[in-house]
Amino acid sequence: MEIKKLGVLGCGQMGSGIVQVFAQAGYEVVAVDTVPAMIEKGLKGIEKRLMGRVDKGKMTLDEKNAIMGRIKTSTKLEDLADCDLIEEAIPEDLELKKKTFAELDRICKPETIFGSNTSGLSVTDMAVATKRSERVMGMHFHNPAPVMQLLELVKTIMTGQDIIDDVKKWGATLGKTVVVAPDVGGFIVTRLFTPFLLGAVRMLEAGIATRDEIDISMKFAVNHPMGPLEVVDFIGLDTELSIANSLYEETKDPKYAPPLLLIKMVTAGWLGRKSGKGFYDYK
Repeated sequence: MEIKKLGVLGCGQMGSGIVQVFAQAGYEVVAVDTVPAMIEKGLKGIEKRLMGRVDKGKMTLDEKNAIMGRIKTSTKLEDLADCDLIEEAIPEDLELKKKTFAELDRICKPETIFGSNTSGLSVTDMAVATKRSERVMGMHFHNPAPVMQLLELVKTIMTGQDIIDDVKKWGATLGKTVVVAPDVGGFIVTRLFTPFLLGAVRMLEAGIATRDEIDISMKFAVNHPMGPLEVVDFIGLDTELSIANSLYEETKDPKYAPPLLLIKMVTAGWLGRKSGKGFYDYK
């Protein structure tokens, strides 16, 4: 199957980044969000990132305008009906995702492939909410999507191998390196990375080291561009808590148990960059 017309559902931080990746690779994209303000914010973010490339001489103004011209927006799911592939990038809520995929299944042509950008929820549960389980998979882009080179495809026991092969080839046209993971909690990257991030929170909670000592140590010792607490702020503390809870529920492994400090910060509304305060203050 040739994948040409793309759709993205959800225009938040991840969704808008994925829209940019698709349009920048030359594809026509329909970006849908039920909240008009999210669409406006997402488009402004794409425009700002692309202008940054223009200012640095990495892209011409005409190229930037052509990319923006390939993006169409809507608040209606029905406008995704004739897409060849749809990437879901809505909040990490399994019941919400299942409901959304059931609705898309009703709306879209039978050939449409569904992908979820979930970083750890069960793709199998999402697939069985549709009547096309062989055409549903995880398509986990990493944050920020226009920069990070990995695309993690997640194959359930129902996903057709021919569909995986088609999407793997298409993923390479985005300029991404594609890996295929099984549908287990956290897949590959999140399953490995989550204990590292939670460990940094526990270290801060126990008073072993300060926030700055933790982040500076990891940046300078292992050449990470961001320290682990900076990363949690970037991801969103609520998102990280959701991931930890999901992994702990599946594995019962204590390394995935969310630290009390993380729980309390989410309760306080300290969600990281998006709320203006997390481990760092962004106001």
